[in-house]
Amino acid sequence: MTLPVPIFELKNVTKQFSNLPSLIDINLEIYPGECVALVGSSGAGKSTLLSLLNGTLQPTQGEVWVLGRNLTRLNSQQMRQVQRHIGTIYQQFHLVDNLQVIHNVNAGHLGRWSFLKAVVSLLYPIEVETAAKALRQVGIVEKLYERTDSLSGGQQQRVAIARTLVQNPIAILADEPISNLDPERSREIMNLLRQLSQESGKTLVTSLHAWEYARSYFHRIIGLRDGRVLFDAPVDEVSSVMVENLYRI
Repeated sequence: MTLPVPIFELKNVTKQFSNLPSLIDINLEIYPGECVALVGSSGAGKSTLLSLLNGTLQPTQGEVWVLGRNLTRLNSQQMRQVQRHIGTIYQQFHLVDNLQVIHNVNAGHLGRWSFLKAVVSLLYPIEVETAAKALRQVGIVEKLYERTDSLSGGQQQRVAIARTLVQNPIAILADEPISNLDPERSREIMNLLRQLSQESGKTLVTSLHAWEYARSYFHRIIGLRDGRVLFDAPVDEVSSVMVENLYRI
């Protein structure tokens, strides 16, 4: 039986900033439809790893392959073509606060729209039903025309997720998506991400500081400590000793 091609593959990847290593000799493969949690303390390298996967950072050494293509060998146009298929949900949401929700959701189209179409859409919102459908999926369709800065933190995170749904990527990367939310809102967002992944079959890779959310919502856990992979295993094979070693001071 032929194995599927990995969505993401890192081969002996090291990433340094000012000669200080953030990631060291990382090897991993993530396959279509997988739901993977990256866990570890702050500074473990989780956000750097996600930035390598979406092509916003390049490795210092090694190779990053996405959708069967070596990112280090792509020109800018080829890179954008790959990035259109990778949706990223950021820790700080990356929303324009003074715009209506529909405009922030429609930003998910920017990889496909011309510059002129993007400008026109700011004056006269277009593809309204597509935006409304995405907001309906995340449970806040009634906020379509409200100013984004009038929403709560949990609602703004739902807008960021709706923007990614409009992009319709093959894989979704979520960088600490619940770090700014209270426990109730955190559970709501994690339930939503898992549901969307299960219903659509999209690959989901999420960085999390809190182990309990990784254990509850994901099947595969990659533990990062000091820029290295400490373990990579199904959640039911991750022991309490492994978790203690991951977070020990």
